[in-house]
Amino acid sequence: NKVLRSLDLRLGETGIVAVLGPNGSGKTTLIKCILGLVIPDKGSIKLNGEPIINTYAFRNEIGYLPQIARFPENLTVKELLNILIDIRGGDQRRDQLIHLFELDEFLDKKMINLSGGTIQKVNITCAFMFDSPLLFLDEPTAGLDPVSLLKFKRLLKREKERGKLIILTTHILGLVEEIADQMIYLLNGKPYFQGLPSEMLRTYGGASLEHAIASLLGGSPLPTKLGTNGQDLLKNPKAKRHV
Repeated sequence: NKVLRSLDLRLGETGIVAVLGPNGSGKTTLIKCILGLVIPDKGSIKLNGEPIINTYAFRNEIGYLPQIARFPENLTVKELLNILIDIRGGDQRRDQLIHLFELDEFLDKKMINLSGGTIQKVNITCAFMFDSPLLFLDEPTAGLDPVSLLKFKRLLKREKERGKLIILTTHILGLVEEIADQMIYLLNGKPYFQGLPSEMLRTYGGASLEHAIASLLGGSPLPTKLGTNGQDLLKNPKAKRHV
């Protein structure tokens, strides 16, 4: 399978970028390529202008939330967090996130005994715990109750205001309209649209992104909306950190 093809993206320094597309379109593969979990057959990936393929130090700048969290079931929440801190070093925001998502009462419970929603809260805590400038979140809202979802959205907005670049995949288009600065729509491994959510609505019409995407899929692939320097993808015109 050629999962990603003719993909040319430049991401700026800050903001929230939503990567959309149907199942099998290459969203998770794109994230795993940037993380070094999947090695592309050809092409290049650069962070701050430096190639990252076959290197690992750049991961210290990244927080990652996988779509499906597979934690050791016999560990307690506290043991899991402590292991991650020992591996990566530092403990900048564990207690803050535990309080935010009300995980205090679950710290001594084993992962196997937690509900799916609680595991997702632990997953979010692991991703945000090290205060990384670059965050990859793969379906981060899966299993969250309405209160936790509201807290999560506030967390995303606060992290963006602190100057972070957040790249997330989601099937919840209402979330994209509410929080995303930019969106990328993948289909069959190719970008069919790159730009502002409002631009998609203006271009393809309809009262929502669902209608606009349905209209988009009725036509042929579009040229990318990016400039040659990639700085128009995000709002910061002085972007330096980019992928």
